Amino acid sequence: MDFTEVVTTRRSIHEYADEPLDDETLETIFENAIQAPSSYNLQPWEFVVLREDETKEALRAAAYDQEHVTGAAASVIILGNKDPEAHAETVADDMLEKGYLPNEEVRDGILDNIAGMADLPEQERRVWTVRSTSLVSMALMHAAWDEGVATCPIGGFDPDAVLDAFDIDGDQYEPVMLLTMGIPAEDAGELQADAKYRRPVDEVVHYEEFTPEQEVAAPPADD
Repeated sequence: MDFTEVVTTRRSIHEYADEPLDDETLETIFENAIQAPSSYNLQPWEFVVLREDETKEALRAAAYDQEHVTGAAASVIILGNKDPEAHAETVADDMLEKGYLPNEEVRDGILDNIAGMADLPEQERRVWTVRSTSLVSMALMHAAWDEGVATCPIGGFDPDAVLDAFDIDGDQYEPVMLLTMGIPAEDAGELQADAKYRRPVDEVVHYEEFTPEQEVAAPPADD
């Protein structure tokens, strides 16, 4: 597909065909998805891919029993690392080697900045990692659909239950999103229906200043 087709035909699919996703297809999808940008290129994302019935059942329990978690060929836990320094040296060294940074002094200055980010309160680090990890989440949905693999993002889940079920360190990782993946069922309702309403560009795009829509005034109450 070309990009316009990918973004205009992608749907959040809840009904999947009984077909597995092979390693090669998943590898291609994730290879394309991780080209997404991130703050300082720190790539704070991790993906836990679940294809076994037992692990998908455990995730379903943490996702308020949503059926498509187990109905999909794969369900993915998308995690954000709350430690900005986790991969900082590798990233900074690569930037220096490839000429993005002029010298080691600048490299060290960037690492100092990232160390300062790592000292921020947890809530600020959570916001930081959610911002970057959300970018790769959308990239993952587009990359999957380009391979004919449907997805559905899930924001309704118990993050503590996810951490507990999969023995993930909540001090370091934030469950940002869950995602189901699979070949869509031929009769999947979302594929048959018209595209959902999107607010028009001239309503949501603001040039030079933000001018929010004015709320329609309620009619005066009768005396």
